[in-house]
Amino acid sequence: MRISGFKTVLAIGFAGIALAAGSWKSAEGGQPVTLLNVSYDPTRELYEAINDAFAADYLKKASTKVTIEQSHGGSGKQAASVVNGLQADVVTLGVAWDIDAIRKAGLVKPGWQDRFRYNSAPYTSTVAFLVRKGNPKHIHDWRDLLRPGVQIIAPNPKVSGAGRWAFLGLWGATAGAKTYDLSTKEGLAASIADGKTAKDFPAYKNAAALAAITEFYKHVPVLDTGARGATVTFAQKGIGDVLLNWENELYLASDEFGKDKFEIIYPTVSVLGEPPVAVVDTVVDKKGTRAVATAYLQYLYSPEAQDIIAQWHYRPRDVEVYKKYSSTFPPVKLFTVDQTFGGWPRAQKTFFADGGVFDQIYKPTK
Repeated sequence: MRISGFKTVLAIGFAGIALAAGSWKSAEGGQPVTLLNVSYDPTRELYEAINDAFAADYLKKASTKVTIEQSHGGSGKQAASVVNGLQADVVTLGVAWDIDAIRKAGLVKPGWQDRFRYNSAPYTSTVAFLVRKGNPKHIHDWRDLLRPGVQIIAPNPKVSGAGRWAFLGLWGATAGAKTYDLSTKEGLAASIADGKTAKDFPAYKNAAALAAITEFYKHVPVLDTGARGATVTFAQKGIGDVLLNWENELYLASDEFGKDKFEIIYPTVSVLGEPPVAVVDTVVDKKGTRAVATAYLQYLYSPEAQDIIAQWHYRPRDVEVYKKYSSTFPPVKLFTVDQTFGGWPRAQKTFFADGGVFDQIYKPTK
């Protein structure tokens, strides 16, 4: 059964932060284990479902009872919380850069993206649009967002993974980025191979993209710190003509507040979102939870977990599971951050770091 998440979001906050230092026990000897999964904003419902399935599976296979606590917020803020001492066994964040920031702090070992398949991203997503029923502003693609009178709700790209994906979605689409069909094994393989071998990134020099992103933020009246907050602003508070957010978040908003109130619009081209996962090495070694934490993240790639992922409107990596739910994933031409922008370190430095493009072009509305 799906759990309503929007009406209680403000009360939930950082669930799991208050874990007592002694609330865990070693997995040795089948003793109960408690893990803390520090995740990005809209994954509350997804991981509630996965946690139950994993706990049942692990109890059956290892005779060990596992409890997984959750903490949610903007991806960048969550990474900062871990760097500042939040004792996460695993992180499941919105962008690779945020886990790399944890690595730079010495908490995650180098090479973390090679520990699990697909650069440690067990599922994908993309950015789409949520509009009011009837689409009164006639928004169908990225260029329509920039028309006079269109008010946009999107999260803050300085702290939100969804905000950064939305920024790059508009930029890459305007710059004519190369796209892939991720519903096939061939398209998936090509996107990964091209990302590893790409050397030239003309999208950075695209004047039309810079002009578009500058105009875009003139239409944004408020920047929430996370994806869920942006959804509440649009769907519950009634602010804005269009919401840019994770695909799964748009479906949850429609389910929660009524399909008769909203429509989901897919642009012709969008960005491939690859939310990554990692074990926080210093924490699991201190707590003795490495084996369970690793098994938890490996479970995300299992057919059972991939099925749950698809049910919650995240795009599974397993092609067979993807085909099973293909009717719920409208085809979208997707471009990757690696192939278009040369990876997250370069994109982060150019666009979102202090003094980067976003800081230069964003002027808050008064």
